[in-house]
Amino acid sequence: MSLKAILFDFNGVIINDEPIHEQLLAELLIQENLRPKDGEFRELCLGRSDRACILELFARRGRILEEPELTKLIQRKAQAYQAHIETLAKIPVYPGLEDLIYQIRGLGLKMAVVSGALRSEVELVLNRLKIAEYFSAIVSGDDIKVSKPEPDGYLLAIERLNRVYPGLNLQPQNCLAIEDTFPGIESAKRAKIPVVGVAHAYPLHMLQRHANWAVDYLWDLNLERVQEVYSQSAA
Repeated sequence: MSLKAILFDFNGVIINDEPIHEQLLAELLIQENLRPKDGEFRELCLGRSDRACILELFARRGRILEEPELTKLIQRKAQAYQAHIETLAKIPVYPGLEDLIYQIRGLGLKMAVVSGALRSEVELVLNRLKIAEYFSAIVSGDDIKVSKPEPDGYLLAIERLNRVYPGLNLQPQNCLAIEDTFPGIESAKRAKIPVVGVAHAYPLHMLQRHANWAVDYLWDLNLERVQEVYSQSAA
């Protein structure tokens, strides 16, 4: 078994934007004459798609959203997110991202994003950071109706990378997922993909109970060492 691809979560791994999402969801509720509650974002939304999050937030308030109304709410939040990002002089990325991408490219590994965020949001940020060209596939909330912890997004990313690179023969065991939340970690593991948890949202000791590896910061991830573990597993 060899390591061939790194699959990144987006919110909470590439961009530190979860406070932005929490604020925008609170504003969305207020616009709909509903009251936000402290701690609810962390409970219901971390690691999950806007679709799943908004459905649950409204259901808890007795409002069952039909598809047309849900789509409009998702679009409204997406427009507010893009407007907010465009006001920022600098995108709030996590420390070590640039060094990690440099390390991945040096090892000749493929990269993809697997996220519940909308494609427009992912592409906006990757383009602003000038790293879009390094990601050979993006699986977004537009592609998958079910949210993490379901494994569908990761399985689709493998399928897409195999389409981009005929002959790669990428399998789940050839991938490493990078996640910061429990639903994300579970999603990768249910897809049979080893996963590293990065302590951006939860303490390291909590991630160690769930992920194959856990690190405090992206720059702590030593991919050469991880490659050795993958090679030893094949022996």
